[in-house]
Amino acid sequence: MPIQQLLRDQQHFGPEDIKVLSSAFEEALQTLGLVDRTVPAAQLVAKLIIELAQRGERDPTRLRERALNGT
Repeated sequence: MPIQQLLRDQQHFGPEDIKVLSSAFEEALQTLGLVDRTVPAAQLVAKLIIELAQRGERDPTRLRERALNGT
């Protein structure tokens, strides 16, 4: 499931936010070597990035790193 599908349900992210979150998601998947976006690990990364963004984080590098670290 691409992160965009999860973001459709989120009303508080604008187009620029979605670009940042999508970028962080793609970079995280590259780092993990994940190609299939439907595997549970990819979905977990997407959910973590969205959760972090809901708490105010908008820097794509920090989003990626924190999602990879599970923090």
